Amino acid sequence: MPLNIKIENFQGPFDLLLHLIKKNKMNIYDIKIHDITEQYIKYINSMKEMDLEITSEFIVIAASLIEIKSRMLLPKPKLEEDNKDREKDPRKQLVDKLLQYKRFKAAAEFFKERALNIGRMYGKMPEIIEVKNKSEDMEEILKGIDIGKLHEVYYKLINLYKSKLNRENTVNENITVDKFKLEDKMEYIMEVLENKRKIGFSRVIENCSFKIERIITFVALLELVKLRNISIMQYKNFGEIYIERVIEYGGES
Repeated sequence: MPLNIKIENFQGPFDLLLHLIKKNKMNIYDIKIHDITEQYIKYINSMKEMDLEITSEFIVIAASLIEIKSRMLLPKPKLEEDNKDREKDPRKQLVDKLLQYKRFKAAAEFFKERALNIGRMYGKMPEIIEVKNKSEDMEEILKGIDIGKLHEVYYKLINLYKSKLNRENTVNENITVDKFKLEDKMEYIMEVLENKRKIGFSRVIENCSFKIERIITFVALLELVKLRNISIMQYKNFGEIYIERVIEYGGES
């Protein structure tokens, strides 16, 4: 398996460029390409252990920086006055890529934060909700209520709320490995039919200890029917399902 090494705190060349721009307090739209290129190359030279895939990405950006630097150092040809505005900044393409990377990085951080809070479940015990059609007279309800009685009512409501919370059922955060496999149940059904040409499905699942095991066994039954290894019959609704091996011409399947 290929080994990918994260170089210090940077996920890639654009992450390093953004760090250098921020460190030097530069405007991303007006990068001092000379300073950034020198610092970037110094960083590459300081790397002792380099992953080949990541290193190639860093070197490609370094080459791009050197190209931009050389283009900016070359003397600019004299252009006509009306063509001066059409002259393209050599840094524009790099800046566009940095801005796009910055947007994607911010979006990734946003979804990462959302992922930490998603999936939380709050349960409560079932209750009978009483529907009261008559209108309530607030003056009658609050008649004779003082701060002591109000505190007592509030205390009872809080206790009633806590008594309805479902504290017994917990959600398992770990995904368990499937204990029962479809292929194993298909093989098991064929083994049962090895000495018997016909058998009831209830006999096949009588040793199943879990509900999920019965479900997988039934799915295995359907898969064997699809492969035409067995045939099934049911003489009445909700009646016994009979399984029979399919006998092919020239021998057994």
